[in-house]
Amino acid sequence: MPVLFDRLLKLKEMFNSKFGSTPKFYVRAPGRVNIIGEHIDYCGYSVLPMAVEQDMLIAVEPVKTQTLQLANTNPLYPDFSTSANNIQIDKTKPLWHNYFLCGFKGIQEHFGLSNLTGMNCLVDGNIPPSSGLSSSSALVCCAGLVTLTVLGMNLSKVELAEICAKSERYIGTEGGGMDQSISFLAEEGTAKLIEFSPLRATDVKLPNGAVFVIANSCVAMNKAATSHFNIRVMECRLAAKLLAKYKGLQWDKILRLEEVQAKLDISLEEMLGIVEETLHPEPYSPEEVCRGLGISLQELRTQILSPNTQDVLIFKLYQRAKHVYSEAARVLQFKKICEEAPENMVQLLGELMNQSHVSCRDMYECSCPELDQLVDVCRKFGAQGSRLTGAGWGGCTVSIVPADKLSSFLANVHEAYYQRSDRKLTFEKQNLFATKPGGGALVFLEA
Repeated sequence: MPVLFDRLLKLKEMFNSKFGSTPKFYVRAPGRVNIIGEHIDYCGYSVLPMAVEQDMLIAVEPVKTQTLQLANTNPLYPDFSTSANNIQIDKTKPLWHNYFLCGFKGIQEHFGLSNLTGMNCLVDGNIPPSSGLSSSSALVCCAGLVTLTVLGMNLSKVELAEICAKSERYIGTEGGGMDQSISFLAEEGTAKLIEFSPLRATDVKLPNGAVFVIANSCVAMNKAATSHFNIRVMECRLAAKLLAKYKGLQWDKILRLEEVQAKLDISLEEMLGIVEETLHPEPYSPEEVCRGLGISLQELRTQILSPNTQDVLIFKLYQRAKHVYSEAARVLQFKKICEEAPENMVQLLGELMNQSHVSCRDMYECSCPELDQLVDVCRKFGAQGSRLTGAGWGGCTVSIVPADKLSSFLANVHEAYYQRSDRKLTFEKQNLFATKPGGGALVFLEA
């Protein structure tokens, strides 16, 4: 907490020089690392993240006018102001202030409010952007909690998480809710199994003899600015519909792969068998999907695909479904091993993380050469398991490292991956660090 206290003092000073007044309160929302369970939350499956110590902090002063004034301590992010009662979010430009507006608008719409008061806000974040540690969702959650506090309203953490997950879609990201859930529901000292429909979180005690290390590949990936992510969401949706149709279910009502399993009431292993017998590894064209479902191309485009995936020409349905069902099984195995705590648990958890990376790389195709290289480097220098974390296509890896090997691991990975001239220039402490589970979102009142 001393570091946080120093940041709050510094933020207060900067706020005063920016707005000529004192903040009334501060809100903090953490980033997260997903230990296992990648790209499955939006398919309806449980994930296993923990909050990291890096976070978004916002200093806030409600004002009498109806103007929302946003500023950022990072000079790369320009000031922004708008009317609190006319929030426009431009999906084509994932600018930093749009993530704040998502959280603000989510709360505003939840309560059906108009005629909102304005506020001055100064944002300070130390989560590396586009790193897969959820800086954008932390900002959405922070803004949601800021707005709720200004209004003097109350919501449970679960309700807040659900509103913020829904409102991030204003910016065009079809995420599943993990990032917002862990930001609110995290508790210090424990990872969480996050389950959906209904949203709930269960403590998962991580092994004592191991540390989780985050390493940044230094390749930035902006989730909302790329169609990769939203194409994967649609591929999973199409796979779910074809599997449902094959099994005689009411396929037009089904959106997620988990719903198919739930309706058939069978195990994940049995679902993998159905994927093998139903879907083929060769990519599907839109026409073949239409034939399978008995619909027209027009119906596919207007009723199933999202606006930003209507022109996609190939869908890899077999590979995506295979990843989702196998990854969902790995999450449950990971939790079980943590509960049973066998002697070789670090090795077993590491093996699951390694399998997850292979599936993300080969079946979900969300890795990149630098992430694959970094994973190899981490394993070479003592990680029992290493995998990409977050959406992928850049960003970070997470590795499980025996505690007694931590210092040599950090030194060797730094030498092997970050000493290249182009990465040396961008290397900062936040590119390679050990982390432990942190707490969730908080409001601090100015004394």
